[in-house]
Amino acid sequence: MSISSADHNPALDGSDCRVVMVDQAFVIHLWEDRTRGEQWVPSYDVKGLALLSDEFLRVASNNAVENGQRIFEFKAVQSGVYQLMFEKRMGWKFTAEDQRVFRIEAGPASRN
Repeated sequence: MSISSADHNPALDGSDCRVVMVDQAFVIHLWEDRTRGEQWVPSYDVKGLALLSDEFLRVASNNAVENGQRIFEFKAVQSGVYQLMFEKRMGWKFTAEDQRVFRIEAGPASRN
């Protein structure tokens, strides 16, 4: 499952809601320009969600610009509804440059 920053709508709507199963991994991709000092910082309930990995995939270019996709992989550790918020931070600013909010609805793991 993938959530792209291009799907973002400032108001939380259906496109920002994901339904997952407990222990099922889901991925969120966000564009990041590290040349500008951008960094996405996640905020979430650690009792309900777990961060499995956080990687940066640089877009190949022939200049000194370092931008690309930040790839976050999470899983729900227990059933419930959780808010997963990302703030785009700049090292020299006290406030967030941008914000993305996702509603994660985690149901019990299937018994197969």
